[in-house]
Amino acid sequence: MNIQQWLSIGLLCGMMTLFIWGRFRFDVTAVIALLASVALGLVPPDKAFSGFSDDIVIIVASALILSAAVQRSGLVELAVDRLADRLHRPGSQLFALTALVGAASGLIKNIGALAMLMPAASQLAKRSETNPSRFFMPMAFASLLGGLTTMVGTSPNIIVSRVREEMTGQPFRMFDYLPTGLGLLVIGLAFLQFGKRLLPERQAPVTMGEALNISAYTTEATVAAQASIIGDTVGSFVDSQEGSVEVTAVLRHGLRAEVLPDTMIEENDILILMGDPDALERAIAGAGLILHEPDASDHPDDQTGVIEAVVTAGSVLVGSNAGRLMLKERMGLRLIAISREGSRLKNKPSGVKIQAGDIVVLQGDLDAMPSQLSQLGVLALAQRPIRLGRERKGWLAIVILASAMIATASGLVPVAFAFFAGAGVVLITGALPAEDAYKAIEWPILIMLGALIPVSETLQTTGASNVLAVELARLASHLPPWGAVAMVLLISMAVTPFLNNAATVLVMAPIAAVFAHDLGYRPDAFLMATAIGAGCDFLTPIGHQCNTLVMGPGGYRFTDYARLGAPLSLLVLLAGPPLIMTFWPV
Repeated sequence: MNIQQWLSIGLLCGMMTLFIWGRFRFDVTAVIALLASVALGLVPPDKAFSGFSDDIVIIVASALILSAAVQRSGLVELAVDRLADRLHRPGSQLFALTALVGAASGLIKNIGALAMLMPAASQLAKRSETNPSRFFMPMAFASLLGGLTTMVGTSPNIIVSRVREEMTGQPFRMFDYLPTGLGLLVIGLAFLQFGKRLLPERQAPVTMGEALNISAYTTEATVAAQASIIGDTVGSFVDSQEGSVEVTAVLRHGLRAEVLPDTMIEENDILILMGDPDALERAIAGAGLILHEPDASDHPDDQTGVIEAVVTAGSVLVGSNAGRLMLKERMGLRLIAISREGSRLKNKPSGVKIQAGDIVVLQGDLDAMPSQLSQLGVLALAQRPIRLGRERKGWLAIVILASAMIATASGLVPVAFAFFAGAGVVLITGALPAEDAYKAIEWPILIMLGALIPVSETLQTTGASNVLAVELARLASHLPPWGAVAMVLLISMAVTPFLNNAATVLVMAPIAAVFAHDLGYRPDAFLMATAIGAGCDFLTPIGHQCNTLVMGPGGYRFTDYARLGAPLSLLVLLAGPPLIMTFWPV
């Protein structure tokens, strides 16, 4: 090997050492690797930032925005609610949750699907008096398997598609991953249904909401002209929400009407509703209600949001109400919901006499809220987001995502443009506010991708990938084809816990392609094995964000992941090669 090849391999080893050490964040490690590659002369200075203009960065960012829009639509949560009353046994609940998160992970990024369904898992666990730690880790693993089914499910699939295009002139299309990914998902779901017994009982930490014993919020909603419940009875409206929302009062023409199950709902009625925040949000959005009477001056911009807060004993709110204090007129704040333990409130939130310990939901300018909350003497609860008062576009986000996927799968437009256009339409139509779009983008991932693309290319430009592939080919020369595919799958699975999964693909995919060429095989099966291996880290909480996401809420320890993940990894290693080669013969 020449000096450039040694330097390229040495840089790769040094980068892996930093990833394993964990002293720096993965995006900072990528920046260090990029700076080192320029300093060593492996990457010309004028090419150092070429990775940030790569289509991969655009695709990943756009996919995250589309994923956030679908998550915000609440349709998956609605599906869970429809199933909730029919699922009473922990086993059926686990199967429904893992199947749903697996299916959703093929439509949106797997971590978005998991985050969306975790609250539903907590609710189902409460209903069946089950420890939620029994659900969270299997759901995380199901989301990883579900992400293998389409190109948008996980970042490695996007990267592998581009490598295939460079090698063969044709990228993997949207659903090329489906046959192998779906097979592994089905096998994984069957294992998780019985393998849950391998998980130890862990106690999740108490959340702030549980510590304060928040049972239900009271809010008001106006029956607008477009509301779908006009002419319905209060009883039928409550039944349509499966009892998760209660109508405690009806205000009509400024007077309180008697609330009976057969009370008819009329236009311009004000309903005083009580329930869990998520249930209230679904009820208001589903029935076409509005949280307040709109007026010409009321046009919240993209900086408008809601914050959940607890009223302290010294708060200026104690002993008064939001209407009397003129919170909206003086500070631009609207009290849209209030919760008081042990009380069934029947007044408008703005008319309730506030007490110390009440939990309030305030809507206003998010930039100004921190100082305003301090003035009012209330403490923000950042443990969970409250989305009351935020309009959701329902099916619009699904339609936009489906259009982008169809355009890509049919070859009508390139992947990058289809998803960038989809993200743009999401913002233009308001299916996702701009502030939420920027929050949805995982900037560290994009920085890492942009920095590592030119670094990974040094393996090819110096010929180091050829050298490594030749060595692997020598080791695999006596293996049957399935054994060679299994070797690539095993190496990718082994490296992923130490590298980010996207970084694993950036390093391994070119090597796998050359490895296949040296053995005289087509590269497709080996690239697919690389993507599957990079997407299947079941052994640690740090190899993939989905695993990290459930660690705290589930109360898991580091070693818990291997107890369930090791046999699942073995199952993927055994089932993966024959599945891959069935649909991608070498």
